[in-house]
Amino acid sequence: MKSSFLIRYAQAIGMAMLLAATVNSYADRPRIGLVLGGGGARGAAHIGVLKELERQRVPIDAIAGTSMGAIIGGLYASGKTPAELEGIVTTLDWADAMSDTPSREHLSFRRKLDDERYPIALELGVGDKGLLLPMGVVEGQRLDLVLRELTIDVSHIRNYDELPIPFRAVATDVGTGMPHVMAGGDLARSIRASMSVPAIFAPAELDGKLLVDGGIAANLPVDVMRAMDVDIIIAVDVEFPLYQVDELTSAVKISEQMLTILMRRDTLRQIELLSGDDILIRPKLGTFDSGNFADTPETIGPGEEAVLAVSRKLSEVALDEVQFAQHLAQRGAPAPIDSQLAFVRVTDDSSHSSEMLESYLSIAAGDPIDTTLLANAAEDLYGLNIHEQVSYRLVEEGGQTGVEFNARSKSYGPNILKFAVSLENDFEGSTAFNVGTRLTRTGINARGAEWQTDLQLGTDPLLISEFYQPLTEGSRLFVAPRIDLRQRNLNAFSGEDAVARYRISESELGFDLGTHIGSIGEIRVGGYRGRGTARVKVGDPALSTIDFDTGGVLTRLRFDTRDDAQFPRSGIRADLRWNLSLPDIGADERFDTVEAEVEGSWSHGKNSWHVGALYATTLDSKNGIQDLFTLGGFLRLSGLERGEISGPHAAMARLMYYRQVSDSSGGLLEIPIYLGASAEIGNTWQTLSDISFDSALFNGSLFSGFDTLIGPVYLGAGFGEGGRSNYYLFFGAPPRW
Repeated sequence: MKSSFLIRYAQAIGMAMLLAATVNSYADRPRIGLVLGGGGARGAAHIGVLKELERQRVPIDAIAGTSMGAIIGGLYASGKTPAELEGIVTTLDWADAMSDTPSREHLSFRRKLDDERYPIALELGVGDKGLLLPMGVVEGQRLDLVLRELTIDVSHIRNYDELPIPFRAVATDVGTGMPHVMAGGDLARSIRASMSVPAIFAPAELDGKLLVDGGIAANLPVDVMRAMDVDIIIAVDVEFPLYQVDELTSAVKISEQMLTILMRRDTLRQIELLSGDDILIRPKLGTFDSGNFADTPETIGPGEEAVLAVSRKLSEVALDEVQFAQHLAQRGAPAPIDSQLAFVRVTDDSSHSSEMLESYLSIAAGDPIDTTLLANAAEDLYGLNIHEQVSYRLVEEGGQTGVEFNARSKSYGPNILKFAVSLENDFEGSTAFNVGTRLTRTGINARGAEWQTDLQLGTDPLLISEFYQPLTEGSRLFVAPRIDLRQRNLNAFSGEDAVARYRISESELGFDLGTHIGSIGEIRVGGYRGRGTARVKVGDPALSTIDFDTGGVLTRLRFDTRDDAQFPRSGIRADLRWNLSLPDIGADERFDTVEAEVEGSWSHGKNSWHVGALYATTLDSKNGIQDLFTLGGFLRLSGLERGEISGPHAAMARLMYYRQVSDSSGGLLEIPIYLGASAEIGNTWQTLSDISFDSALFNGSLFSGFDTLIGPVYLGAGFGEGGRSNYYLFFGAPPRW
């Protein structure tokens, strides 16, 4: 029995000595650092490199990355596996991720009105030195939210040496032109800074510096990795190759070549820092376009093949199965974060109060820590369109986890210009052309006051200025004094014959009290006082000029749930107005007008259907010409000329269909194209008793629509009864009603 004990004791001692020898052998192995270079979409090859390195059981002890290399490297360092990374880059909607446009459901109602009336995507700032441009075509709002979702598990880690794999991200300091190495802070923000391609992405502000893509200063940061105390460096170069001389056939390619030369010069310097023990990997990507994110899966295979080509040298540092399993286990998983939010707050660098901004959040303390909820809340704030970017980060305070939303004001604000252009031509000599701009001054006070002024020049000139003032911080109640100056054309009829065309000029002062209905609508009640004239423009010059005074109270309910203002696929838009003209407030006579416009949209696949109706009537009025309603023009009885018929009573219904035959999935600059048709029925009447189905006019149209960056463009043909027809070129948002 004693000998049996001694045998077991000796076996235990032997196993312990063997394990100690294994651990010591593992501990004495060289530290290996991985350098992942920048290269845009070509950088997805890094995933193939990581997959094959793991298959060959090559341990990675530190990572440094630039641009796309910072994305892949940062996510791998945070605990993502190569398989997870492959799933991310192959399923991510890159076109959407590189867009700043918030989903329309996240826009505040005031911004929905901007979106409908001023569809041109470009906006400018107005400052003391003139017009100001945004610092980049893309601010990176969507990309930032994607990165935050992918790094949420390590968002509480501020020192990158505490990640499962120590990590460094490299950007370029615009102020000095030197590399800026990020070893801590907000991981998502550091990755975003490293890939801020100048003139495309706006620079990122970090550590008091203005940072752009690290590829400009250090596209393959070997020296950064050398400073991380490693013994062997594996560097992966995915830079775009130089064009051959016979390929330099355009100014664009020559410009690309010059940038590649500048970047390549530093990359070659970095490669010279590699020693004989280090390993350089260059996936054979040919001329795969750095901007071709739609086909990134094609680069993963070449990444794997490039690692296989250096397998013999990698075998010298590869571990056996037990050692590699131990290496993966030692990386560990990030410490779990809390499941619920203990607090929610907003920081802002403008005059807006935290209370006002927090009132727009769709998340509160006690809600689960869920990236979808957090992203939606950030989008709700961004949908106010008063910030350049809205991001979030988890914060630990007093042993509890909360979320802090950081709202950064527009660098070109607070005075923002938006634009609209409208051209309607029927190829028969009738043309309407307008150019409009909206100037919005934001951040006037802590409650979120805005001063908005519209100026339109052309066929229908106007000047409208409104001061919007919420009554309290976080309140949906507001007051809005306004001034409205405008001109328009109107046909006058004798029976069914047009006898004159009048030019109507109106000026009006008003004061509204209103409330928002969430982000989908608003209701207003207000009073107004105005004056106007109607002068004969075409017709018998003996017809006298009409002077009139207006005044009364107005109630208006509007709501909008459409997913797109120009080519909606779902949602409802409604505008209901009741106007009571009162001599006690200065009007020439007492009467009521009621106007109702409603349209709904739904879709299946690429097919969309839209049903809408309009009804407008005047009660107890002498039917002054200034109070008449008009129809005629594209989608408003398309077989008739613009504003061809008018009367104190109008009604119309429309069924419209269109199919999307092209979209932007193949590239950011591809224009969505639609083919469609409409069926329209309606008329205007001089008396209520005239209204009947038999007297309604049937019209329709066939059209193609193009959703461009500067607004919608339509080319169509309208048809009416009696062989009436019109052909339209319409540029800008058409008047739906």
